[in-house]
Amino acid sequence: MNIRLLTINHIRTIYSIMTVVDKRKIAELLKTRIKQLSVEEIEGFVEIPPQDFVYTHAFPCFRLTRFEKKNPNLIASELCSKIKKPDYLAEIQADGPYLNFRVKPELALSSIANLENDYGKVVTQEKITPQTVVIEYPSPNTNKPLHLGHVRNLLLGSTMSNIYKYAGHEVYQVNLNNDRGIHICKSMLWYKKWGNNQEPTLKSDHFVGQAYVNYHTELEKDESLAQEAKKLLVLWEKNDPETRKLWKKMNQWALEGFKKTYEKFGIKFDKEYFESEFYWKGKDKIIEALEKGIFERREDGAVIARLQGQYNIPNKVLLRSDGTTIYITQDVYLAFLKKEDFNYDISIYVVGNEQDMYFKQLFAVLEMIGFEEEKYHFSYGMISLPGGKIKSRQGRVVDADDLVDEMQELAFREVNERYPDLSLEEKEQRAEVIGMGALRFFVLKFDPKSDFTFNPDESIKFKGETGPYIQYSYARIMSIFSKSRETVSLDVNFEVLSHEKELLLIKILHQFPEEIYQAATTHGIHLIPQYLLSLCRTFNSFYDDGQCKVISNDKELERARLLLIRCVQIVVKIGLSLLGIETLEKM
Repeated sequence: MNIRLLTINHIRTIYSIMTVVDKRKIAELLKTRIKQLSVEEIEGFVEIPPQDFVYTHAFPCFRLTRFEKKNPNLIASELCSKIKKPDYLAEIQADGPYLNFRVKPELALSSIANLENDYGKVVTQEKITPQTVVIEYPSPNTNKPLHLGHVRNLLLGSTMSNIYKYAGHEVYQVNLNNDRGIHICKSMLWYKKWGNNQEPTLKSDHFVGQAYVNYHTELEKDESLAQEAKKLLVLWEKNDPETRKLWKKMNQWALEGFKKTYEKFGIKFDKEYFESEFYWKGKDKIIEALEKGIFERREDGAVIARLQGQYNIPNKVLLRSDGTTIYITQDVYLAFLKKEDFNYDISIYVVGNEQDMYFKQLFAVLEMIGFEEEKYHFSYGMISLPGGKIKSRQGRVVDADDLVDEMQELAFREVNERYPDLSLEEKEQRAEVIGMGALRFFVLKFDPKSDFTFNPDESIKFKGETGPYIQYSYARIMSIFSKSRETVSLDVNFEVLSHEKELLLIKILHQFPEEIYQAATTHGIHLIPQYLLSLCRTFNSFYDDGQCKVISNDKELERARLLLIRCVQIVVKIGLSLLGIETLEKM
């Protein structure tokens, strides 16, 4: 796309304006006439008007009635008459108790066209102090393949990493493999008794997972298998050569399978940790704290942390009565290890909300022993299927690999129905991009804290709150460009962009940096897909009703609208890339 760039000086001017035309800038303007409140207090009251209003900011004047002792409508009117409109605003208007502001269209559009992928980044990075961030996910057990629940974890962890990087942080993605324990021994026991030493006959992690399911099937027939599994764990901990050999083989099968799944999701970790390599090392830190009187030993010999008094949460066992370690023991050590490896400012754990209490206890224990580094549990809700919850022991799961394959099959059918004349290769390529985009978008559009049901058929539709709908909007703009003989340029008359639907589009485009900032500072990943839905709905409304045709006999208007939709396309591409979703020039 040919866009004539502005001069460096003009770009610098835009930088200096765009990085401050936010709530803070509006608050500073209001402060010239509002003496009773600080800039920070005023900024807290500045609002972003609803989507059907063209104004970019609003100030509710009823916030001033305790000082002015006047009707808020009158306060708004008086403020409007007293404030001198600065160069960066197109309009200031009193509307009832609100004082509304609208930023000039050329500021947002010029910035987007020139900065392209950096639009949003410049503004966000100016507000945020860069940090070193370690994000730990998905922390699987090596006794079964990654399933639908892991998919949400993978997408949340990788997307948060993308957003943090875009905001200017140095991000390290790490993974903890829970590769030891009784659950691992259950898969091993079935294979040892009934596996006949065979090599995997399907994807290797699926093969291990089937052994886990088979174990529970046999357990229903013979309850003594539970004791056999415990004995196998004892042999593992005693470094029994035969047991360790079997463990290494099956563990490697699981890890090789995981790696292929991560590749499908485009995920690479900066470091992978393995529980088996350090699970006992946290014991030293617990014993050291015990000797200092920080923890205490119960009558049965178990070491516990007293958390009820100071933290108002249940006490936590740190070492069993027989001296063996548990999950929290290893996580205490891993916190120190990650700090040593990355010298992070904040460590983020992406783990489902069923572990909320566990992380409160872990963080409290770390604080008690003097580890005060910033930590955050990125808690998220459960994802279920139309048929109910996931149950690994019963084998009633949707494995991540199978889900990806199903999404691509659904996408292929959709593409084949819409474009039967395409080559098979082109259909498959589009189906891969659309299928993965549908999966990612459907999962990420929900508030991470909420539970939801994943519906593959709904997620693949080209209309509605779906990834294909956003991808289609991008491709639709490409189609408009192909029909126009005009070149997309910044040399346009911005004043012709006066239709309400145009102003609404510009208003939403102007909001994008704020959405990035909010997503990066509140862990609100869903804000990005929800923003994209709003932007694309507004674009399609702008284009579909016939009032704002882009291709026009009025070439001045056509050039301005081409620039406008090019800016929509740029922002859509940025937003989708943060979600890990590709765009297509043709759907």
